[in-house]
Amino acid sequence: MPLDRVDHLRGDKVWLERQLTDPRSRFIPVWNQESIVYLGTESHAAIDGLNRVDKLIGGTLVDGVPLALLGVTRDDNGIAYFAIDLSDFPRDALVNCYEGGTLMDLRDSVQVIPENEAAILSYARGLMYWHRHNGFCSVCGHRNSSTKSGHELRCANIKCGAVHFPRTDSAIIVLVYDKDECLLCRQSHWPTGMHSTLAGFLEPGESLEESVAREIFEESGVHLTDIKYHSSQPWPFPSSIMVGFMAQATSRELTIDRNELEYAHWYSRKWLQNNEDSDDFRLPGAYSISRRLICDWIEGRFPI
Repeated sequence: MPLDRVDHLRGDKVWLERQLTDPRSRFIPVWNQESIVYLGTESHAAIDGLNRVDKLIGGTLVDGVPLALLGVTRDDNGIAYFAIDLSDFPRDALVNCYEGGTLMDLRDSVQVIPENEAAILSYARGLMYWHRHNGFCSVCGHRNSSTKSGHELRCANIKCGAVHFPRTDSAIIVLVYDKDECLLCRQSHWPTGMHSTLAGFLEPGESLEESVAREIFEESGVHLTDIKYHSSQPWPFPSSIMVGFMAQATSRELTIDRNELEYAHWYSRKWLQNNEDSDDFRLPGAYSISRRLICDWIEGRFPI
């Protein structure tokens, strides 16, 4: 993430108003969870000044258009970056405003744009999804209003006044191995041929390690030991964080939960090293933590 999230400035209304009118400030449009990308030899995301947004929405930032401060650049210039949800505007109008740009889903766009821009788009998408789906107070049902530069939603009902914060759902994702083989699976709705590691969501009152053991057993029937943390990755599809693990299997017989998986299979390290992606078998995109788990295991970098 190339931006300083500047939590200490989110409540400073004078500072915020100054940034919203500063021609140096950057705005990242989100349209129904898609982003504008300029494709070419050096593809990049649409991160433009206020004039682009003004052209589309009529000259001013109007109430009812979800907006959130993402942060400021870490250099001496301190340029502010904002996410803005333009989902209520026609698709054609948005594309025409960003002439030469293409609306793309985040899974596709992050594979063609620079890593620092992918992090910003991920951040913008997650915040705008939260705004789009939390317009009303979950306590009393009254409308929420945006505060703290878009990082809080406050119930407009004075008798309630509940404050709501962006939420992140914890999920675990696991590379299960047994000696020189690992367990990969496929879900029917995934892209053609794609195989990945097993994953699931953390339940209330459960540790991450307990979640790993439970989810893998429920989906595959495999028991685990030596569960080790590997790394984590924000996963704004729409609002999760993937916590990655590697774990050793203590059983091999598979009992597949067909409601979750199309199938699962043990694959040898040698076979994976020599396989080339095809419509029969391909690994997840390079942006995903699943790919990182698989590659680290194939190359023997983890577990140690």
